[in-house]
Amino acid sequence: MTRIVLADDHPFLRTGVEGALGALGIDIVASVDNGSAALEAIEREKPDLAILDIRMPGMGGIAVLEQLRASGDERPVILLTAEIEDAALLTAVKARVDGIVFKDGAETRLHDAIEAVLAGERFIDQALMQRALDLAIESPKASALGKLSARELQIAEAVAVGKRNRDIAECIGTTEGSIKVYLHRIYEKLGVGSRTELAVLVLRERGNA
Repeated sequence: MTRIVLADDHPFLRTGVEGALGALGIDIVASVDNGSAALEAIEREKPDLAILDIRMPGMGGIAVLEQLRASGDERPVILLTAEIEDAALLTAVKARVDGIVFKDGAETRLHDAIEAVLAGERFIDQALMQRALDLAIESPKASALGKLSARELQIAEAVAVGKRNRDIAECIGTTEGSIKVYLHRIYEKLGVGSRTELAVLVLRERGNA
């Protein structure tokens, strides 16, 4: 059974999410209303993933995410929000958030998000990822992306906006197997070990273009 820590300062929404996920056999091991309590619950319960509201009293969801990543905790994190400002979006993506779900319709979309992130995929609307790509402002002094061929760069940028291997293959007219081979080569050239790390690197470099 999937075990989740849920943090949101709106009792009505929290109750709705608890009910919807509970009906699907998902175990809410802790339900709290602020970021500090979320960190304590994550440390105590060791959940499979955390669902965090972006705006909460004291420490919001993004600050919790950053603290988790800084401590070496790479468990999946999904952020809940009614809306997201540019700076918050960029910070969340750079902190390797796994999913972003808008509160409107969250009870139904969260199930899809949970399945995706537990399978190692990112659940972030493609338009949001493109927005983050456009907003990225930090970049290494030397361009790592300069090591890539034109085709490899095209694939790396597609990964950065959240496209799956199947979609990338269809877009450039090749097979999923070929995309996997390309990605392995890209990882080696750039010194990254995952799609998330690759996306963050592309976001940073493109922000300085």
